[in-house]
Amino acid sequence: MSVLIIFIQKAIVQGMGILFGALGEILTEKSGNLNLGIPGIMYMGGIAGLMGAFFYEKAAETPSPLAGMLISLICAFACAVIGGLIYSILTITLRANQNVTGLALTIFGTGFGNFFGGSISKLAGGVGQISVSTTASAYSARIPVLSKIPVLGDVLFHYGFLTYAAIISAVVLSVFLFRTRRGLNLRAVGENPGTADAAGINVTKYKYLATCIGAGIAGLGGLYFVMEYSGGTWTDNGFGDRGWLAVALVIFAMWKPLNAIWGSILFGALYILYLYIPGLGRAMQEVFKALPYLVTILVLVVTSFRKKKENQPPAGLGLPYFREER
Repeated sequence: MSVLIIFIQKAIVQGMGILFGALGEILTEKSGNLNLGIPGIMYMGGIAGLMGAFFYEKAAETPSPLAGMLISLICAFACAVIGGLIYSILTITLRANQNVTGLALTIFGTGFGNFFGGSISKLAGGVGQISVSTTASAYSARIPVLSKIPVLGDVLFHYGFLTYAAIISAVVLSVFLFRTRRGLNLRAVGENPGTADAAGINVTKYKYLATCIGAGIAGLGGLYFVMEYSGGTWTDNGFGDRGWLAVALVIFAMWKPLNAIWGSILFGALYILYLYIPGLGRAMQEVFKALPYLVTILVLVVTSFRKKKENQPPAGLGLPYFREER
């Protein structure tokens, strides 16, 4: 297999977890909420999915890969939704600052994941002994026949279930936002909640739903890294800065889910590029890891100068809305 094909595969593998996080944040930001807790929510989703699979495999005499996959999916999504609900209650109902709340949620989620990751490790018999290989095998299963096609199969069909789920989610989210009535209502809430409220749209409901469901989608990004990328194992702080890359990808994709698909692959490629350049010192490796952020800044500068409405963030992003002050 050529180095180029391997590089493309690795870029896609790196990008899909970031894509989940970005899609969740796009949905959230379209409602006007800025959730900087996405990195922590990804940790919550990852550890919750692993815990669900671990206790299922521990209790079942003959664990089923499909049952383990379903349980881990439900646990990851539900735990991430709870994280989104906490954020919603604090910022929408209790009027807490969105930036501070999001950063606090990231710190909490990261600690939550690492704490319970260590706890599960002790239950499993010691540090490094966590393994849900039965469940992970369902996530890593390749598409029959198509994955065997030379070159094309290696590039397009060599991935697990969640990779294709991420791409399908991006398409579905794009259709929802730009082709449905509820998507239009949601975008109206994000642009001008006062006007949306006057038009009879329940602003609070849309903000809560978008933030909670968006958090659930982001949580699947954490599950992806645990199950498909890491093969059903947990490593403390193993996600690195991928959660922040997901937030950066939202800007790079200009709040468009379809742009996030190829953007996530580009980010994945830039993130691992240093591994394919021989002779780089430690300092230069860190510079190359920062490339996704530098590209995002460049896109942000260019779009700011062009000032096209469709490429700008929602006008009400990060601004609290209280009906009695309308």
